[in-house]
Amino acid sequence: MTTLLPPGLIEHVAERFRVLGDATRLSILSVLRERGELNVGEICEALDASQANVSKHLRTLSDAGIVGKRREGTAAYYRIIDPSITKLCDVVCNRLVIQAKEEARAFAVA
Repeated sequence: MTTLLPPGLIEHVAERFRVLGDATRLSILSVLRERGELNVGEICEALDASQANVSKHLRTLSDAGIVGKRREGTAAYYRIIDPSITKLCDVVCNRLVIQAKEEARAFAVA
């Protein structure tokens, strides 16, 4: 039997999904996952996005405890610090690949 999560914990889970429910933030996480620690300029270049926009999203990810930052001179370097993010991305992405293959097979038969 599964135990129900207390309402306070459910709200924290919902907030985590809200943070992850933005395409720009997911793109930032994807770049950090692929390339490792990067500074804001490198992330902006990889995403072809403005520094203001990337910085805003990095702040949200940092406030949520998903990314951490390290200062080096005037630059800040960001990295993923929540190990569950990689696992979560694997689960969701793998499921979407399977779903796309199933849909492709269904259309091929039709």
